[in-house]
Amino acid sequence: MASGLVSRSLSKVRAMVAGAGGKSSEPSEKVLARIRLQLKECAESLGGEVSTRLRAGRLAETYLSLDDAERIAFLRMIALEFGPDPEKIAKAHEAYQAAVGTDRQWDAEAQLRAAMRSSRIRILTQFNAIPQGVKFLVDLRADLLRFLEQHKELKSLDRELEARLTAWFDVGFLELTRLTWNSPAALLEKIVQYEAVHEIQSWRDLKNRLGSDRRCYAFFHPRMPQEPLIFVEVALMEELADNVQKLLDENAPAADTGRATTAIFYSISATQEGLRGVSFGNFLLKRVLDDLKRDFPKLDTFATLSPLPGLVRWASKHPDEVAAAFTEADWKRLAAIGIEGAESERLKPVLAGSHEWVADRSLARALRDPLLRTAAAYLLGGRRDRKAIDPVARFHLGNGARIERLNWLADTSDKGLDQSWGIMVNYLYDPDRIVTNVETFTASGEIDAAAGVKRLARR
Repeated sequence: MASGLVSRSLSKVRAMVAGAGGKSSEPSEKVLARIRLQLKECAESLGGEVSTRLRAGRLAETYLSLDDAERIAFLRMIALEFGPDPEKIAKAHEAYQAAVGTDRQWDAEAQLRAAMRSSRIRILTQFNAIPQGVKFLVDLRADLLRFLEQHKELKSLDRELEARLTAWFDVGFLELTRLTWNSPAALLEKIVQYEAVHEIQSWRDLKNRLGSDRRCYAFFHPRMPQEPLIFVEVALMEELADNVQKLLDENAPAADTGRATTAIFYSISATQEGLRGVSFGNFLLKRVLDDLKRDFPKLDTFATLSPLPGLVRWASKHPDEVAAAFTEADWKRLAAIGIEGAESERLKPVLAGSHEWVADRSLARALRDPLLRTAAAYLLGGRRDRKAIDPVARFHLGNGARIERLNWLADTSDKGLDQSWGIMVNYLYDPDRIVTNVETFTASGEIDAAAGVKRLARR
């Protein structure tokens, strides 16, 4: 009974979460009392397995029926009223300190751990017993992350839930699956829905991305078999790709995979907001790389064609960095086409991310070198907490890649021009350097980059 009821309710969770976010009135005392009673019943864990499923099912159904204000109250109640008991922790810690060095130490340590275990964990863990319960918790954390900025008191619950999800989604539990045009239609629809880098325009576009010279791999969790957690799209080529529009051209002939020497990872999309902070993207790339080398022994180059999502935004906040990228020769070329200095009304919209300038070939040629230098300065010099400021760069550099090449007008879509003046990056994964690069980047933030990229940044 509980399984069927909760299964039907949870199947609606994504639509409900996506539709949430509007203003809501404060929850009534009646609603709060009902929520508190259900939470207490779950925290007490009375009865057997059937009772646990029933309680968790009712609680999940209650949560899904709430509006945003009520969900915030629900989460605050778990965070503030079901944490560990400070008095029990203090007593257990005192007993542990007294037992250190004696035969009682290990029992005292176990009792201290038990005292620190909150009722929150008991409540959260019970959702494992119901159909789609893990997915429910992932989506619940997505809500939690939405509310955190305005409700800092939810941080303790978020940390506890993130730790629990990190354990449940350990890479050892994940299954790597290759997706093809023959995969279930419902799964292919989710690939279209979740694609976060280059929007899939049509079924024909998707079919092209799953063609004979392409590969698409995804990680799945056994408790979420119909939900890809993260997926990567790969093109098999004979050289580094330098233009995403050409790469995604539906009318281009399929490449001969027998001659392919290069695998281009051109899109990596994480699908579950509730798993933010749970890292498995690096394991996906390593598994895919091994899979490709097994199937295509001639492959010797593994690289990406990646966006620079924060470049234009960063440039707007660092005008001095942009100005330093323009040489005297650049200004002469620009003056020849009517742009006199950095305050030119023709130049300002370009630097702000406008699109019209791309059609002006003379202007595009004149801007190529200074904007590539700006991009190199952003990648190699932009820092936050000693880490590369660009999120895509942090991901690939943290996984041991090298910045191999910057590509001018590699993405002339509206999104590409808005984000980075159409500039894209090739990150290269050299198996012989990956471990060293990870260690140096993690320890000091040092970035491995090809000589050409370093020259651009120095100038």
